[in-house]
Amino acid sequence: MTLHPREASRDRRYTRSQNEDEEQRATALELFYDLVFVLAITQISHHLIANLTVQGAAESLLLLLVVWWSWNYTVWVTNELDPESPAVRGLMIALMLAGLLMAVAIPEAFGARAGLFVAAYLSIQIGRHAFLTFAAAPAGSPERERAARILAWFCVAGCFWVAGAIADGPVRTGLWVTALLIDYVAPATSFWIPGRRQIGNGAWEVETAHFSERFALFIIIALGESIVVTGATTAQLTLTPVRLLAFAGAFLSTAALWWMYFARLAELAHNELAQADDRTSMARDAYTYLHALLVVGVIVSAVGDELVIAHPGGAMTTPQIATVVAGPAIYLAAHTLFRRRLTGTANLRRLAGAAACVAVGLVAGGLPALALSLAVLLILWGVVVADYLVSGRHVDHAAGETPPGWSAPA
Repeated sequence: MTLHPREASRDRRYTRSQNEDEEQRATALELFYDLVFVLAITQISHHLIANLTVQGAAESLLLLLVVWWSWNYTVWVTNELDPESPAVRGLMIALMLAGLLMAVAIPEAFGARAGLFVAAYLSIQIGRHAFLTFAAAPAGSPERERAARILAWFCVAGCFWVAGAIADGPVRTGLWVTALLIDYVAPATSFWIPGRRQIGNGAWEVETAHFSERFALFIIIALGESIVVTGATTAQLTLTPVRLLAFAGAFLSTAALWWMYFARLAELAHNELAQADDRTSMARDAYTYLHALLVVGVIVSAVGDELVIAHPGGAMTTPQIATVVAGPAIYLAAHTLFRRRLTGTANLRRLAGAAACVAVGLVAGGLPALALSLAVLLILWGVVVADYLVSGRHVDHAAGETPPGWSAPA
């Protein structure tokens, strides 16, 4: 991210090679880095299932948004930095260690390990951009100006993070919410600093293939955690026919979530990002912000699957019902928003699916957990099948005039 378009004279010690004929891909180092976040996502899922209340859900959401923000910024940075550079490798390994400590602190982040959680998070955010400001970017360059502004925003938010770690109870929560809002508002303002010239979106260069692949891989991480939860929960319990049916339903639900993203949407998103006039703005909105909602949907779905597998024949409480239907509903709604930002059109099938999930939840009182789960499963695969049918009809019309109102499905 820069103040002005890149100059040929720029010191490229730490930057990726710029070959327009070759797409950049995720490296082994980046995949290694992602392993830390497998643990972090698992810890958040466990935190939610152990605290299935409004407060517990809010705390879990805050924890997830913190984890997401630390990972997301690293993707933006590694979209430009050369992973083969020893200095960049050292930075990534240091960030991994801090991320691992942050994941370890998650279960007690609102308790005894608040200090460790905040220290680890700030070490990632401030440490990364201190490296960019004082080591990676040449003095007086647009890159250093850009990194310094981002660093300043992290330092301001850091004051609230630290104060929250020192405080306790509702005061801690309020301070941390304020800090999180500062962190999340910063990109939308292009890291505005009073008295300084505004940074334009042209200051950021987004290598499309690498960028879209990295975010797709995080969806895989979240889906993988869902598979792990499904398998681990089932392995600890007696295998009755009803539980095995719940297990199969949980897996098929996860498969439907995968299908909806990777069958067409991931490729559509990549192509739209590559062709965007303002690639930075689209990358920020569609990936940095909206992908967080997709991840929320996957994680809540995983927790719902665990609840159903644990007691497939029993009636569910209101919080449990809300969890089972909320995950898929959030995921489908996020798909709709994601497509809207990419193409300016909406996938009404996904929106209808989200509404159907909510409707099922409203009438599910007294139903066995397995019945509720299977109803949601039918909705998810109904959306998949509807997408497939519309996709086939779209292909049939591709050689001729496309009927009014038709568009390629996501």
